[in-house]
Amino acid sequence: MSAVGQNLINALSDEEVAEIEEEITHLNDRKAAAIDALKIVQKHRRYVSDESLQAIANLLGMSYAELDGIATFYTLIFRKPVGEKVILLCDGVSCWIMGSDNVREKVKSKLQIQMGETTPDGKYTLLPMTCLGDCDHAPAMLVGEDVYRDLTDKRIDEIFDE
Repeated sequence: MSAVGQNLINALSDEEVAEIEEEITHLNDRKAAAIDALKIVQKHRRYVSDESLQAIANLLGMSYAELDGIATFYTLIFRKPVGEKVILLCDGVSCWIMGSDNVREKVKSKLQIQMGETTPDGKYTLLPMTCLGDCDHAPAMLVGEDVYRDLTDKRIDEIFDE
């Protein structure tokens, strides 16, 4: 491996490289670990920086453009810094019919941020999501890994006052 290639891999922590290499052992092709590698780095850093993306691409034997195409295709791979918890607010048709506009305004007001922003304390980032697949309990949102359903103003207060 060239010195440039080694420096790019050094942009990843030893732990990240070890986890990615472990994923690769289960696959026939290093490139097949692309999504898992992105998720591993994001788990450690909350997003995938340009430098990290280049390092992952180098480790997997891919071009930056190939891996960036994968990273930007998936909405849950974050390419810019996000808060400790990402709030994905469903804006699908079912949620919209059931009042997601009101829920969105309540969440924005409660957190004092707009869609796409992060709270000043770095705790939350608020993002839209096309569909959470919880249409029978609309409106819904995902906060970190927790799904909240049948949202109302009162429920929003309860969630964020916990």
